Amino acid sequence: MKRLTSILGMCLLAATVSGPAFAAAKVTIKLGHIAEPVHPYGQGADYFAKLVAEKSGGDMEVQVFPNSQQGGQKELIEGMIFGSVDMALVGTAVLGQFQPQISLFDLPFLFEDRPHAYRSLDTVGMEIAKPLEARGLKMLGYMENGIRHMTDNVRPIKTPDDMKGLKIRVMTNKIYVEMMKALGASPTPMAFSELYSAMQQGTVDGQENPSAHIYTKRFFEVQKYASLTAHAYAPEPMLISMITWKKLSPKQQKIITAAAKEAVDWQRKISEEQDNSYWEKIKATGKMEVITVDRKPFMEATKPVYAMFAKTVGQDNIDKVNALRKK
Repeated sequence: MKRLTSILGMCLLAATVSGPAFAAAKVTIKLGHIAEPVHPYGQGADYFAKLVAEKSGGDMEVQVFPNSQQGGQKELIEGMIFGSVDMALVGTAVLGQFQPQISLFDLPFLFEDRPHAYRSLDTVGMEIAKPLEARGLKMLGYMENGIRHMTDNVRPIKTPDDMKGLKIRVMTNKIYVEMMKALGASPTPMAFSELYSAMQQGTVDGQENPSAHIYTKRFFEVQKYASLTAHAYAPEPMLISMITWKKLSPKQQKIITAAAKEAVDWQRKISEEQDNSYWEKIKATGKMEVITVDRKPFMEATKPVYAMFAKTVGQDNIDKVNALRKK
């Protein structure tokens, strides 16, 4: 009995002394994206990490890996599905390869303005993202990449006729390929990480991206003209691996969800604020001519793209987005 009492006492003492060593380990989540840290959604990722640390009292840490450090967007998505990547910010153009209805948001001239885009993403967008969970991905919300415009090295693009024969880099996405064909260009699918050198070497004549990428990736160094076509709005879905999600406690899941919502709202505001400033910075370099265009001919030329993809993205989803326009 004395021996048993002694053993129990030693165990109790050990538990008391070593208690902190047995405390729950700090949760670390790795988040990857392809942008520069100064890009608006790069800033959004960092802000999300800050919020998670604050809301968890330091018990959770989000480590952000920008500049394709964890791979391109397709690799990030596949990594989340298999659990080698915890979280990522990716474009709908790539995510659409895994959930075709998400490609709805890649259609040309879909939104009348940013508020219309936000209303659509926060309702229709969240609804059509639900099937992703069965495929290993959970949608937390849509940050913003920005409004996409054309740049090239051959001639100013003022009408669709000016695009004829131009080799324009696009994402590996059927809608963007058909959009460029409808405008008379020759679409060239290519990874974002290869784009700068491709423009520098003349492999492609131009590309299309929001002002933030054009400036932070210094495309103005290898492109002469930017045309403000605003042909597409680019959301930036914020995703978490279902494998990672299921490892979190209900309390931790609530922290991630709340931080994501707050970060999305914050990021959209700074993205809109910084859009104009990026164009001013681009003009200030003196290396790129920025051209204002009449968008109506571009809108008219790309109308056939809707008929091509209505079945893929769902005509009902297109109708839901249109119903959210200003009355």
